[in-house]
Parts: sequence; C-alpha cells; structure tokens
Amino acid sequence: MNAALEMQGVVKLYGRLRALDGLDLCVPHGSIFGLVGSNGAGKTTAMAVALGLLRSGGGQINLLGDGPFRTEKHAGRVALLPQDSRFPPHARVEELLRFYGRVQGLPAETLETAINELLGWVHLEDRRRSAVRTLSHGMNRRLAIAQAFLGSPELVLLDEPLNGLDPKEAARVREMIRRRRGRQAIVISSHNLTDIEALCDHVAFIEKGKLVRQDTLEKIIRRAHRITYVLRGGNVPMARLSAELPEVTWERLPESLTATFTERYTTEELNAAVLRALLEASVGILEIQRGSDLESEYLRMASDQPPKS
Repeated sequence: MNAALEMQGVVKLYGRLRALDGLDLCVPHGSIFGLVGSNGAGKTTAMAVALGLLRSGGGQINLLGDGPFRTEKHAGRVALLPQDSRFPPHARVEELLRFYGRVQGLPAETLETAINELLGWVHLEDRRRSAVRTLSHGMNRRLAIAQAFLGSPELVLLDEPLNGLDPKEAARVREMIRRRRGRQAIVISSHNLTDIEALCDHVAFIEKGKLVRQDTLEKIIRRAHRITYVLRGGNVPMARLSAELPEVTWERLPESLTATFTERYTTEELNAAVLRALLEASVGILEIQRGSDLESEYLRMASDQPPKS
C-alpha cells in the first residue's frame, strides 16, 4: 500500500507502562483515516511519536516514504493539531498564522492568500486582528484547525478536532475536511464515532497500545454484506427465510431483523426474497438499513478484548 504514514511494532514506555505496545498502522496517501480507542489506548501518544515529539522505544516509523521525522526531510510537509492546543493570549490571529506560515516555509507571496482562505474556511475573517485572549473556546479551536492546514501539508494529524465547536461550525469544518480527501492524508482521533463514520474512509481500532483492527470503513461496518429491516407488527416467517436463504445469518430483535450474508447473494436478490416473505406475512417494514454502524462494531470489538491486568 502506498502510505503517508507507516508504523511497525512501535513501542513507547513510561517506566513500566507500555503506552504503545508494538503498534502497527498504515495510513494511505489521500485518505481520511480515523483512529478509534478508549481513553489511554495510545491514540495521542501514537500521533506524538509519529511526528517526533516523543521518542519511541522501538519499532519503525516511515513518514511520507522518507523514514522517521527529520526536520530537513519533513518540515512543511506534516502538521499536528493537539487535543489541548494553546496560543499566546496577547498574539493576534493573523500574526499567529503568519508566524506558522513562515515556520511551514510558505513563500511570502502566497502566505497572505493562504491566510485569507483559511480564515474564511474557519469563519474567523472578522476576528483576524483580534487578540487570542478575546476569542471564545470554539474560536480558539477553529484557529488551531486553520493553523494545522496552513500550507496544505501532505499529512495532517488532528486530535479531537471538533471538540468545543457548535453544531453549525462543526458541520462547516467536516465539509472542508471532506473536500481535502485525495489531496492530503488526514488522521483524525476522536471519541465521537459519528464524526469518524461521517468523515473517514479508513479506520483503525487501538486498545492498550496495540492495533486491534484496521480496514476500510465499508468493510468494518460490513455495508456490502449486512442489512437490517426495521419492522412493526406481524410474525416474521423465520423458517421460510432460513429455508430460502440458507447462507444467511439472522439476528432477530423485537423491532428488527438483521441479515448477514455471503457473496452468494447480491443485495438486490436478498431484498427481493426478504421483502416478499415479510409482506406476505403482513409484517410492516418501516426502514431498511445497509451495514452496521461504527459504534456497534467498536463495542463488539471492545467486548472481545481480554480485561486489563
């Protein structure tokens, strides 16, 4: 796989605590990559180690095909939005962005254009001359997001990027991130799995500093081979369905029926057989949903993990 970030067997120790315990990750170029795990799973540590802010205790890291982070190789090509970023309170918004633009190596002739574009993106045009101390928490967060994308680095790591944003601004930022798919590799760590599912095309589950699962979002939520029928009333003809569709696994709940099926059936064939059987049994069909959801799959994964020692 053509990767923007590869981590193989990466270890990070804090005394006897293994924050990263042989972590493997592979972030494809141009992807929006979700990093999912419980508190203390190692998500923030992985980001810091990947960009050289923390020294690893073993393993291999490859950034943009040029090995571990080195200033002469990676300056201006990678960026990080920390979870709890802070700016100098007396600095002004556009002054800060000019400073970070120079750090990223942006030429003077394009820097102002980039700043104007990003201030428009995060809806801070009218606060460009405001001091940081006058900004709300949400405005500070939007300024931090603008800083992370300044100069369009090839790899951007975002730790809880939408925390503190109101729904309108969060939707605006989500849309702008989507537009960068294919242009940059963007890694998002978040506890909000709805945001991860809405934004990401690849997902990794991390627990106790180890990779538990990594795949495309489509495969993780089994969109191609799982259908749920939301039902009302009637008796579901389970015997008929099992006889007509022998390679389907059924999950029956009081108000739903879920089918997990093999490649023997297309979605159209499965729907035709199931809907015919349900309608002939006078079962009301309120909704048809493809796939699972990321929260359900994460909880399923977490329930399979051994307890902490």
